[in-house]
Amino acid sequence: MAATDPIVLDGFLDEETVPGDLHGSTARFRLTVSPTDERTDEMLLPCGVDDPALAHKVLHEMVPGDQLRVTGYLRLPRTPDEPMGLVVTELELLEPAPQMSDPAAVATAVIERYGPYVCWFDADTSEVEVFTEGGTWVGTAREPNDLGELLEAFEHRQAAGDE
Repeated sequence: MAATDPIVLDGFLDEETVPGDLHGSTARFRLTVSPTDERTDEMLLPCGVDDPALAHKVLHEMVPGDQLRVTGYLRLPRTPDEPMGLVVTELELLEPAPQMSDPAAVATAVIERYGPYVCWFDADTSEVEVFTEGGTWVGTAREPNDLGELLEAFEHRQAAGDE
């Protein structure tokens, strides 16, 4: 692979995108890339879009949690104060973020992704409901601090063949 070859990455839109200029002809966003099920392999990659049509798409049609495929060129810093990032030349929506069915729950609950897991945080309780991104039930953590233990137990059950 030559240094000028584009790279293709799949990941999840981490948070709301922001315009890169006053006119919205450029955009910036962060992509959570998790190539394996190992949390230590997960990274947060800053991305930039200079094409006005792609900037409009990412600013107005995409929401946090959407699974994207991005193609672009990795921009490495030349000095310690320059940021690293992916200059995106192509953008494809692979799967939209899960829709919340109860409009009243939107104000009191948050869905967050942790690698291959989707967690439902409800403000009315300390419990956290956890599913795989494919919809398989993982369990309920009594508190957010218990998520690690719950995910580790689930992964051990999966490795042992208990589904």
